[in-house]
Amino acid sequence: MRISRGSAAAAVAAGALLLAGCGQGGNESTLTITGTAPASPSETGSPSPSASEPASESASATPSSEPAAPDGPPEVVEEIATGLEAPWGLDFLPDGDAIVTERDTQRVLLVSGDDYAVTELGTLDVAAPQGEAGLLGVAISPDFAQDRFVYFYASTSSDNRVLRATLRGDRLGEPTPIFTGIPNGYIHDGGRLEFGPDGMLYVSTGETGEPSLAQQRDSLGGKVLRLTPAGKPAPGNPFGTAVWSWGHRNVQGLAFDDADRLWASEFGQDTFDELNRIDEGANYGWPAVEGKGGQAQGFVDPQQVWDTDDASPSGLAFLDGHLWMAALKGERLWRVRVEGDRAVDATPFLIGDYGRMRTVAATDDGMLWVMTSNRDTRGEPGPGDDKILLVRP
Repeated sequence: MRISRGSAAAAVAAGALLLAGCGQGGNESTLTITGTAPASPSETGSPSPSASEPASESASATPSSEPAAPDGPPEVVEEIATGLEAPWGLDFLPDGDAIVTERDTQRVLLVSGDDYAVTELGTLDVAAPQGEAGLLGVAISPDFAQDRFVYFYASTSSDNRVLRATLRGDRLGEPTPIFTGIPNGYIHDGGRLEFGPDGMLYVSTGETGEPSLAQQRDSLGGKVLRLTPAGKPAPGNPFGTAVWSWGHRNVQGLAFDDADRLWASEFGQDTFDELNRIDEGANYGWPAVEGKGGQAQGFVDPQQVWDTDDASPSGLAFLDGHLWMAALKGERLWRVRVEGDRAVDATPFLIGDYGRMRTVAATDDGMLWVMTSNRDTRGEPGPGDDKILLVRP
């Protein structure tokens, strides 16, 4: 693993604590100075490969002292990390350090300090990677300063589940399952975790390639779930279960805006990917409806739709009045303005410049961290992949 950061260089020694029945081991990561790597040339957002799209936007990797214009293009300031292996989840600790998961290696990484040193905190060996499944989302407890809890979404050999572990220093304790029995499969495992302003944990799931699960309200597949921090169905849920919304195909992005509204990015099948505003108890129509047109049937229409070649959306973040959405097959970063309770004016950036984009997260100082996903078996890795990019919006 190599970590690059403009003018900083240091050696990083990383200790690995093997979890879930494994012993202790050691890894070492080296911090090196590198230039900005060229963009990965191609991608695909479905199990079969597809041709890449040409780049039509470019990003500067040179830091600038001037902030970007409010409606101007985002700027890639630097590459925080390189040499990652299909990173998936990302969340920030109270001090600004970040926890990162890698889907297929099962590793949990800490990215810390001004030099973005990378430490391997451990591996979650309970995760059983296959296809789109593995070690997926991560969320930091809103009471982390007191409880030290880190939450994970992992695909095991029998199900998808939410796990909780205690982080003390550079040691991650043994993970405890707090919510189990979510259907899993080779594809469509959902996997995003997001704590809401209400202190509850929101969990996105997929229908595992069995569309009928999305319309079975008692199934946990194809849903957005709302749990207490202890992993119980949250009080006030609309059906008295863990289900918060239903009728989803595969939600991989969750974000709350500054008015506490929940938004979700969702993979379509052949025609339309979606950005949805998630309302309590609402049914979003899959598989009866893909895209808009379901209101007459009692379904909720998406706020935005995209051709599947332009999106295949995964991570989602909210910052300064906009939703930022990472696109896999579309190899771009989408910016969507939030106007009241509507999402309008979708604009793409960085098209093809860095390949597949998996996750985007907003920092407290108004920046974005964007993770690529070119080593997930569906991209074509370029030099330095996979990466975490520091983006000035």
